[in-house]
Parts: sequence; C-alpha cells; structure tokens
Amino acid sequence: MSLLENIHGPRDLDGLSETQLVELAAEIRDFLVSEVSKTGGHLGPNLGVVELTMAIHSVFNSPHDAIVFDTGHQSYVHKLLTGRQDFSHLRELGGLAGYPQRSESVHDIVESSHASSSLSWADGISRAFAMTGQNDRFVVAVVGDGALTGGMTWEALNNISDDNSRRLIIVVNDNGRSYAPTIGGMARFLNTVRTRRSYRNLHVSSRNLFAHLGGPARAFYRGVRGGLHGFLSRFTNNEALYSNLDIKYIGPVHGHDIQALKQALEQAKNYGAPVIVHAITEKGRGYEPAVHDIADQFHAVGQIDPETGEPVEVASKPSFTSVFSDEILHIAEDNPRIVGITAAMLRPTGLHRFAEKFPNRVFDVGIAEQHAVTSAAGLAFGGLHPVVALYATFINRAFDQVLMDVALHKAGVTFVLDRAGVTGPDGPSHHGMWDLAILQVVPNIRLAAPRDATRLREELREAVSVEDAPTVVRFSRGSVGTEFEATRRTADGVDVLREAPHKDVLIVTVGLMAELGLQVAERLAAQGIGASVIDPRWVVPVPESVIDMARDHRIVVTIEDGVRVGGIGTRIRQDLRAAGVDTAVTELGLPDEFLPHGSREEILDLVELNPQKIARDLVAQVLGSRIPVARPLPDDSGRSIGVRARAEGA
Repeated sequence: MSLLENIHGPRDLDGLSETQLVELAAEIRDFLVSEVSKTGGHLGPNLGVVELTMAIHSVFNSPHDAIVFDTGHQSYVHKLLTGRQDFSHLRELGGLAGYPQRSESVHDIVESSHASSSLSWADGISRAFAMTGQNDRFVVAVVGDGALTGGMTWEALNNISDDNSRRLIIVVNDNGRSYAPTIGGMARFLNTVRTRRSYRNLHVSSRNLFAHLGGPARAFYRGVRGGLHGFLSRFTNNEALYSNLDIKYIGPVHGHDIQALKQALEQAKNYGAPVIVHAITEKGRGYEPAVHDIADQFHAVGQIDPETGEPVEVASKPSFTSVFSDEILHIAEDNPRIVGITAAMLRPTGLHRFAEKFPNRVFDVGIAEQHAVTSAAGLAFGGLHPVVALYATFINRAFDQVLMDVALHKAGVTFVLDRAGVTGPDGPSHHGMWDLAILQVVPNIRLAAPRDATRLREELREAVSVEDAPTVVRFSRGSVGTEFEATRRTADGVDVLREAPHKDVLIVTVGLMAELGLQVAERLAAQGIGASVIDPRWVVPVPESVIDMARDHRIVVTIEDGVRVGGIGTRIRQDLRAAGVDTAVTELGLPDEFLPHGSREEILDLVELNPQKIARDLVAQVLGSRIPVARPLPDDSGRSIGVRARAEGA
C-alpha cells in the first residue's frame, strides 16, 4: 500500500520520517497528474504547493487550527491530506469541488475562490478566537503572491498590524505568478528576493536558512500605512524595516524543502503574534510539461495526456473567448483609441493577442478589479476607449466603481464579461449568474448578450462606438453557439428568429439561450401553439420593438442564464406595464441560489431550464388561461389539444 493510501487525516503525517515525507510528496504529485489529467482542473498551482501544504498540516492541527486558502484552487493537496482521495469526479456534479467546500469537510473554512480575501477572513477569525478565549487556536492564511496585487490584502494587513495579540500566520506562496506572471511593483520586489545571491545560496542548502539569512528580505511588507510608493522605495534597504507595520517576517524559505518549511512554521507558531512566512515555490513543480509552459504553467487544464500534457480533445468550434480575442485585435488595429484592461487574466479573457500586437495599449493591473474599473474611467476621460475584460463573476467586486466612477461620469467604457451564466465545473463562486441583475440597475448602461460568434463581433463593435455611457458585452464559457440567422431584424436591432403566423407565445431569449428558445417553440408548434422567438441582442434598455411584439402576443416568456430575481425578464415585465401592455409574462432563469459545480448542461437541467420542462409548463399555461390555439394538432398521446382540454375540463 502506498503512503498516500494510508493518509486519512492530517495527523497521519505525524508518524512519517523525513524520507517518507519526501516519498509522500512524490506520490501526491503522481496522483495529481494522473487524476487531474482525466477530469481537468487546476494542476499547476497544486503541484507547486505539495510540500508547503504538507508542512502546514504537520505543524498545525486542522480543523482546530483554521487554514484559509487564497485562492482555493491551490487546495487539492489539502483535500488529499484531509481524507478526500476520490478525484474520479473532480469538479463534476456530485464529485469533489475544485475549491474548498464546507459541505465536504470540516477542514474547509472559506469557499470563495475570489482572490485577495484570505487575510480579511484570517483577521476576523483570529480576532474572534482571541475575544472568545480560544487562545490555543491558530489561524493560517495561505496567500498566493498574485493575491498581493489586490486591495483587500492591504486593507487587511493594515488592520492586522494594529493588533499584535493574535495567533495569525500569513504564508505567502510566492511562485512569481497569479494565473500568468504576477505584475507590478510587488512582483518586481519578490523577484529581486528570489534572485538575490543570498537566497540563491540558501535555495541550495535551505537547512541553514535561519543561520545565514540577514535583513535584506525583511522589508517585505513595510509601509502599508505610509503608502505603496514609500514601501517599494525602501526594499533595497538591508535593515529590518518594521517600524510601520510591525509584523514579524520569516524567510524566504525554500518552498519544496519540507523540513525547512516545518522549521519556519514552528518558529512562526511559537512567536505568539502575527507572522509572515515567505515561501518560494515553483508552479507546476515536478511535471515537465507544466514547468516549461511559459503561458500559465498548466494553471487550469482540461482533459490531457498525462505523458505529454497535450489536450485529449480539441474543440470542434472556436470559443467565445477566441472570437473576442480576434475581433478586439481587429478593432484595435482600426481604432488607436481602443485600449485593453484586465485583472490578472490576460490570456483567459482573450486580451493576449491584443497585448502581443500593441503591448503599450493593454494593461494588466493584477487581481484588482475595482482599480481596473476606475482606472478605465480615467482613461476614458483622457480621450481613450477602454475595454475591460473580466470574468462575469468578478464584475461583482467592482459594482460601485461601475456605478459611481464610470456611469455617473458618463464614461465610454466597454466591459467584456467572459464566463457569463452557468460556467460549469468551477462551482458557485464562478457561475457568472449575477451580472445581468446587478448591472441593469446602473443608469444609462447598455447590455448586450450575443448568441453566437457573428453577433459577438457585431455587438462588440457597436459597444465600443458608445462614448457617453458604459456598455457591456457578456458571453458564455466554451464553444460559440450554433449560428441562427434572423428571419428579419427590426429597426431597433432586435433579431426575429422565428415568427409564428398565429401569435400565442412570444419567447424572448438572452444570448446563448436562443437555441433553447427555438427548441421550445418547436415543441409548442407540435401542440398547435404558435410561438415566435426573438433575440433582442441588446437586452438593456429593452428595445421598443420587444414591447410592440409583446402587445401582439398572448403570453411572453423570457429565458436567460442569469439569476431570475431582478433579471431581464423582470425588466421586460416592468417596461410592459409602464407601456400599458397587459400581456402575461413568465420569467425563466436561474434561481437565487448558489448552484453546484457540474457541466453547463447538467446545471441547466437541474434548474429545469430544458425544452421539455419549459414546453410542458407553457402548454399547461396556455390551456389553463383558456387561450384558444389556432388549430388542434395531435399531442404525444395522439389526442388533439382541444380534445385533451375538454377532457381536463379546461
């Protein structure tokens, strides 16, 4: 039996020798490559924290001691060491989550996969422990160096430094990368620490770390109160500059030497006050394809060949992201005022091709969405047109800036939201299901939801032409939708995809839900119910032609892959009432719940956004409202709707 098979909880590490711990680390890496290659997931980050996670669980006693991961994608090793070794359905419906999840284990504390929040969590937990007399409990926050680019980290550090009475250990997992290489002044400083002669020597023989390391790296967090500029300007000082922050610093430590890590963590544990432990690790450690992948070191992979790292399947259709990537480059070539902004997601959001062609016109601000948005407002004021590319779930973090800095100032800023709607395997924190409901309350905002590649290209060009208000183009994860050409386009830009000769039901679809709407219409037609299907393209503000068509139909059905409460359906219903149109409206969308991880198809089926359920309910609604259909056609039982209606007393 392997060593890993005997690990059922963290305390099973206690009886292992130094040699066995090294062997266990190798087994864990082999396990990760073998299992994650079958399911997909965050491979590179977890290969880089094997020894670090083992050392943390060796020194601290989870769950009595609280361990918080920032971000949670580096928690696979933590799952293995806490008794979760069935990775066969990782990130699949019913299987292990790709992030910490409280329902899985008492060892999981924070479920959010959004970066830069761990120190605030740790600050609150440690204060609670101190105030309630739980003085034997430690809090360990494992923060990736990329998370240090986020503002919440610095807000938390400022407060942590104000109270030295808590048992709080901040472990900085410094691999020089967030998703891609970490950017900014902090990253440059960390890079100087990694490349200093003193550290290079210690990296070879890290057992002598504490005997040989002097003060050069101890200025790591100086100057939170004094400002970032002053902070960075003092990094070359060899003194232990802690007069401002007053948090003990230990490191840098070789992040793949278990004994050195355990020694550093024991020292931090015994200090009795907040401590920073700076561990230098290698993303993708031990797996050659990841180590040599310059782009993102296998940050997140689909199914791959474990030997070569090559994808097992190549998508037959381009992704929405790739279509955006090509089109924004073409737009930028034609319009020198276009600039791009992203928050540590240059390649995932598709801005990398723009950056390669025009490196001085694309800005990666690190994991700092709020800064990205307000900076975009400034760029617009200066005469440029910024395109801010984010995952839809991350626009939540910058709502105030969209509202008060962009919209209030009538700034021409375009937001491109990737991974909108149900994203699938990354789970509740990554589903981009709130953007439509949140953003539509912003005055004068314009929201577009392309259904396919052609519409994405045209709507993106329409968006960047608006100079006096924020515009949003949001699209789903994965392959572009099937191309459905409109039978006609109204004067205000609404695409009519299907027009029934008898106007019983008007189906209004948002983005990729066009295909679902057409499938529902086919089923209704088979039951003798006339169903028209339209794609507004720009869903906010509601086009006037949508109001006009709703007036001509007996029932309006809206289908969106955003949260139903306060969604586009609600907006249409309100606009109909304001226009004096009393057509009944059925609003279909996602429930106001945190949805689990699973494939997009599985999640949509779980929330009953499928053609069978929708059509069945609509047939019942038509019959229940005593609306006569144009002609009786046979249903599945061979009886006409009229016959069935009479049989049921309708």
